[in-house]
Amino acid sequence: MRIFAPDRVVAVSRFWYFAKMLKKIKKTNSEILEVSQVYEKKPTVVKNFGVWLRYDSRSGTHNMYREYRDVTVAGAITQCYRDMGARHRARAHSIQIMKVERVISSKCRRPNIKQFHDMKIKFPLPHRVIRDPKGPLFSTKRPQTHFM
Repeated sequence: MRIFAPDRVVAVSRFWYFAKMLKKIKKTNSEILEVSQVYEKKPTVVKNFGVWLRYDSRSGTHNMYREYRDVTVAGAITQCYRDMGARHRARAHSIQIMKVERVISSKCRRPNIKQFHDMKIKFPLPHRVIRDPKGPLFSTKRPQTHFM
């Protein structure tokens, strides 16, 4: 079972929560043998991740599929928790991550993820302040930040 949690204590607590839901077990009759962090094989390559989740809102329980772009699974899940908190006011304890899977570029559904699949993508640098290292620290005129 993969559980996403900020630390070991929360991970153990979430494990018992999900274990009670899945099977008829209690803490007194069982024990956790190992809690370990799983590291990414290639943490320098940007990947697309699909996240299937369930969350409790004020009106009921909802299922959801979301896509994120990150270098690690843990980073994508962190984005997911923050995004759900911002867009749906869902707290971390009310979100259940069902499945996380790497999604290839051709299978991505969301347009906000698809826009970064272009190999020739360029990002403008509109507001640059060029400072002379030998020049004075303070100046009487404002810097020119617009360049053609």
